[in-house]
Amino acid sequence: MYDPRDVRESDADGLADVLSEIFKAGKRLTAGSKDFVQQRYIHDPQRIRCTVAVDPDGRILGFQSLKEAEKDNLYGTPVGWGVIGTHIRPSAARMGIGRKLFACSLEAARAHGLPAIDATIGKDNAEGLAYYEAMGFRAYRHAPGEISKVFRLDA
Repeated sequence: MYDPRDVRESDADGLADVLSEIFKAGKRLTAGSKDFVQQRYIHDPQRIRCTVAVDPDGRILGFQSLKEAEKDNLYGTPVGWGVIGTHIRPSAARMGIGRKLFACSLEAARAHGLPAIDATIGKDNAEGLAYYEAMGFRAYRHAPGEISKVFRLDA
């Protein structure tokens, strides 16, 4: 059906469209923009890998980013850990996209020597919480409105 691949510069509009669909479904606080995804997912200097899932027609169904946590990052993730974010169109849910994307991110995390990966999810995002739990992430920190889960690579 689709094969995950590394993000390309030409994917910026497609990534923004994914974020906008998630926003329209009420599962994201802001819509996406080309500038935002270029800065946050394509050109971010902390990026380790950003993987996209593309259907046979070239439409991006979802993407997952993996970055290395830097000092004073907005998630409060320990420096040197990975920070992961998963964004899948609601119209493409339950297709196994998340599992395929995580396999790519996990491979990159291991190659980069990360000890752990953090995922910070809104407390009201039942699908996101369940997804990360199914991938092997476990809650390690709670903050107002969110739960941080960790996947340990050094255990």
